Amino acid sequence: MQKSIDKIYYAAIYLRLSKEDGDLSSGEKKESNSIANQRKLIEDYLSRNPEITLVQEFCDDGYTGANFDRPDFQRMMEQVKTGKINCIIVKDLSRFGRDYIDSGRYIEKIFPSLGIRFIAINDNYDTIDPNRVDNDFAGIKNWFNEFYARDTSRKIRAVQKAKGERGVPLTTNVPYGYVKDLENPRRWVVDPVAADVVKRIFDLCMKGRGPMQIANQLKADKVLTPSAYRALQGIKTPNKKPEDPCDWHSSTVVAILERREYTGCTVNFKTYTNSIWDKKQRDNPLEKQAIFPNTHEAIIEEAVFEKVQQVRQQRHRKTRTGRSSIFSGLVYCADCGEKLY
Repeated sequence: MQKSIDKIYYAAIYLRLSKEDGDLSSGEKKESNSIANQRKLIEDYLSRNPEITLVQEFCDDGYTGANFDRPDFQRMMEQVKTGKINCIIVKDLSRFGRDYIDSGRYIEKIFPSLGIRFIAINDNYDTIDPNRVDNDFAGIKNWFNEFYARDTSRKIRAVQKAKGERGVPLTTNVPYGYVKDLENPRRWVVDPVAADVVKRIFDLCMKGRGPMQIANQLKADKVLTPSAYRALQGIKTPNKKPEDPCDWHSSTVVAILERREYTGCTVNFKTYTNSIWDKKQRDNPLEKQAIFPNTHEAIIEEAVFEKVQQVRQQRHRKTRTGRSSIFSGLVYCADCGEKLY
């Protein structure tokens, strides 16, 4: 018997998979939660429900469910606000999100106010019938999903902490001036070309140049930026390809001047977050960082690095030549005792 159609729903299907919140903790779970598996299950559901017309698929592959700051989820919500979509379908509630407060806010408040039908197939959840018994358990399921995310995150942090305390580099981004050893990816070896640029930046700083002046000098000399140089070497970077490959910025220079790894040491726990929901990286004070000396070849002598940090902490006042003295802020007036700049 053919199903009668009272209303046509224009649907978006939402797919998500991540490593951070435990989606791939076992081979069986990996297969169950795979993007292809989610898509197939939803397509089967759509074939049995002709009143739902698929408009668009949205997929956040590699994004945690601990928050909703995901690019395709945000794109989907834009489509919802324009009225192009009035139904959202997911495999289960955990694919939608693992933060039970925000998940509940979307499902219980935002979607109903926008007239959105929400379906989580494996949880037998469908807001078309608010009196369904399964709908009453959605909050509990969302709480368990969050608990699972917290527990997995706690275990991952413990593993990372143990690695960091053993001196294993936790950063996945090798500093500009180094490349990964082909035989041992955890070991860094000096890239002679980039290392020369790093040495030049420190030398210019020691001569009294500020970050902006150094950036302008490198740009004038047509020196490739770190991102452009890595792209030329075939190394993938999270940064977009710049229009001008030699367009150095002062922030890039500052990041190089403050990177202690150039002295040949490994530095772990430089930043921290307050929780798995808080994605803001905060700087750890030096005493809380784990520093392991002589783990790779140094590009900059430690004495030079420390001198540069000392110079940068002082205020710099340009002379008529446009340069700042390396003694700026370090020399005191014999009469009044004030610093001279």
